[in-house]
Amino acid sequence: MAKTKVTFECMACGYQSPKWMGKCPNCGAWNQMEEVIEHKAKGPKTAITDTSSSNQKVEKLKNVTKETTPRATTYIKEFDRVLGGGIVPGSLILIGGDPGIGKSTLLLQVCALLSQHDNVLYISGEESVRQTKLRADRLSEDAGELSVYAETNLQIIHETVKKIEPRFLVIDSIQTIFHPEVTSAPGSVSQVRECTQELLRMAKSMNIATFIVGHVTKEGQIAGPRLLEHMVDTVLYFEGDTHHSYRILRAVKNRFGSTNEMGIFEMRQTGLQEVLNPSEMFLEERTKNVAGSTIVATMEGTRPLLVEVQALVTPTSFHNPRRTSTGIDQNRLSLLMAVLEKKQGLLLQQQDAYIKVAGGVKLDEPAVDLSIVISIASSFSDKATRGDDCYIGEVGLTGEVRRVARIEQRVQEAAKLGFKRVIIPKNNIGGWEFPPNIEIMGISNIAEAIRIAFN
Repeated sequence: MAKTKVTFECMACGYQSPKWMGKCPNCGAWNQMEEVIEHKAKGPKTAITDTSSSNQKVEKLKNVTKETTPRATTYIKEFDRVLGGGIVPGSLILIGGDPGIGKSTLLLQVCALLSQHDNVLYISGEESVRQTKLRADRLSEDAGELSVYAETNLQIIHETVKKIEPRFLVIDSIQTIFHPEVTSAPGSVSQVRECTQELLRMAKSMNIATFIVGHVTKEGQIAGPRLLEHMVDTVLYFEGDTHHSYRILRAVKNRFGSTNEMGIFEMRQTGLQEVLNPSEMFLEERTKNVAGSTIVATMEGTRPLLVEVQALVTPTSFHNPRRTSTGIDQNRLSLLMAVLEKKQGLLLQQQDAYIKVAGGVKLDEPAVDLSIVISIASSFSDKATRGDDCYIGEVGLTGEVRRVARIEQRVQEAAKLGFKRVIIPKNNIGGWEFPPNIEIMGISNIAEAIRIAFN
């Protein structure tokens, strides 16, 4: 007779306790402990996938031959860029994002392109085959060769995969798949953890590149235990505002490539279209020669990106002035305003400051400091900077402007888009060749930058 065991499991981190608690002692989350009833049968639980290692042996690393199978291209350059150059055979990739942001649309487009050259299986746990067909009909790519299967039982999915032997597998989504020997409901911490572990074994043992769609919480994190992100090879986040058409795909973990890469897409009636020149897209609606607006050349992985930083400084009507930022860290804004007030004598104590990065891009690298400083000074003094200037540099607490990495790629991107002058740290000058038709001005502190910006 099977034994019944009742435990309480944290939905945020997977911590287990024999009794209910209001606050999880592991991650500190409130009201996340849920009851889990486990029916333990006699004998050990068997895994769905075959994990037999009789054909494995211990080898010296120097004797192991390199992988000869090249990365598989998805025929979407922006998607390949984020993955590090293509799909690695046998890898497990997790894609998360807000509901309705376009995760399923993107994967359906990728599967439609891959199915024209390889065997691809799309497992839909949220939609029927007919509903998936309706979505596929809206896409510009032909998905006629794609194999679609609507199932949520992991055991049946494994039998189907063994029968079809696909090269690529998509699970949409992991929260709807259930392990038949785990008694908790689909989407629970136990189910998500166990199903992901079985899919990992399946991907590695059968050399199938597997994509998993994961829901996110209201904080924007992958739903389920944090262990889930450690189990997979690659974690991608699909970001964007539902009121705008642009979407950003970021890699936050990648065992086979850079974790700083970013791909940009535009949502259209026929699906997602890749944006090959994002700098031009971010700058196409800007107004030149207005106070509080500057351009910065930032790096997203290996790609230089030009974006507009806007500042609005107005007298406050509150006891404590407001400091609001969109796209940059609010603590960095307060720090840079303190440097301006101390080193340049700008009276910002009774001024509200609002900073925004146009286009919805999040900037977290130090090279954007100089652009923020000039934008604040421009709005405070109500003096416009030149529309063909670009600012690059990190600002220190003493007002000095420090060198940044990959200055050559940043300046070349500014020159390509028609900018006539680039203000950079003086220590970045030298050791590389300047592009033609653009003036390079080196500065050592923010006083020089402000003097150059306002003539």
